Amino acid sequence: MHTNIFDTFFGISSTVVAMCGAGIVIFAVALWAAKTDIARAAGLDKVVALSNLCVAVPLAVFGALHVSAVKFVLPIVPSYMPWRLFWAYFVGIALLAASLSIATKIQVRWSGLLFGAMMFLFVAVLDIPGVLASPRDRFAWTLAIRESTFAVAGWILAGDAIRGKFGGKLVTVGRVVIAIACLFYGVEHFLHPLGRPGVPLEKLMPVWIPGRLLIGYLTGAILVVAGVLILLARRTRMAATYLGTWIVLLVLFIYGPILIASLCDPSTGIKIEGINYFADTLLFGGAILALASATPRTD
Repeated sequence: MHTNIFDTFFGISSTVVAMCGAGIVIFAVALWAAKTDIARAAGLDKVVALSNLCVAVPLAVFGALHVSAVKFVLPIVPSYMPWRLFWAYFVGIALLAASLSIATKIQVRWSGLLFGAMMFLFVAVLDIPGVLASPRDRFAWTLAIRESTFAVAGWILAGDAIRGKFGGKLVTVGRVVIAIACLFYGVEHFLHPLGRPGVPLEKLMPVWIPGRLLIGYLTGAILVVAGVLILLARRTRMAATYLGTWIVLLVLFIYGPILIASLCDPSTGIKIEGINYFADTLLFGGAILALASATPRTD
C-alpha cells in the first residue's frame, strides 16, 4: 500500500524514501549524541568524533533497504538456507537496531560485537566462496575486504567501549584488517585511477568530475602510506585520522554529487545504487575514524 502511494502520487519509490529517511534520522540522532565530544575536540579530532555517526548512518540505510525492499536482498541469501525471507528481514532489523545503538553510544559493546560477528559470517558464507570461484577477479577480493572492514568497524567500536585486554584485541584485529584493506585498495587506485575513489569497485568516476586522475592517484598514495603506518602500528592515530578525513571528504565532494545525480534519475535501481555507493564509502571511512578514536594519542 505504501509503495503504491509513494509511487503513484509522488513518483518516488518507498524504498528510496525509507533508505534516505532512516539515514537522515540516525544522522540527527548521532550528531546530537556526539555534540559534546565535537565541542571538546580540536582540529581534525572533530572529524574523529564523528566516527560513530559515520558507522551508524550507513547501517540505518542498509537496514531500511532490507526491510522495505526485501526483493533486492533475497537473491543474495544462499539458496540452501532455510527461511530465507525470515533471515532477510532479521538482518534488516538487526542493522537498524545496531545503527541506533551505535548512534546513541548505548550498549555499543554488544551492538558492535554482534554486528562485526554477523559481517564476518557474511564474508565466510558469501564473499570467500566468490573469491575461491574467481581468484583473479579483483572485484571479488574488493568486496571480501570491504565487508571485512565493515565487520571490524563494529569490533573497534566495541573494543573501545569494552577496554581491557579483550577490547584491545578487538582493536588490534581491526587495525590489521584496515591496514590490509588500505594497501590493497591503494594499489588498485594506482592500477585503475579512474575508478570511484575509496572502495575501488566497477563504476568509474563520472566525466564531469574535474581532476579525476589526480583524485585517483592521490587517494591511492594516501591509502598506501596510511596502510603501512597502520600495519606497523606507527603513528596509527595520526594516519587513521588523516585517511578517515580524506575518505569523508571524498564522500561529501565526490559521492555527494553522484548521489544527487542518482536521485534525479527516474530509475529506482539507479537511485538505490547511488545511495549504496555513498553509504558504503562512508562506512569505510567510519571504520578508519573508529580506529583513530580507539587508538591512544601516545601510539
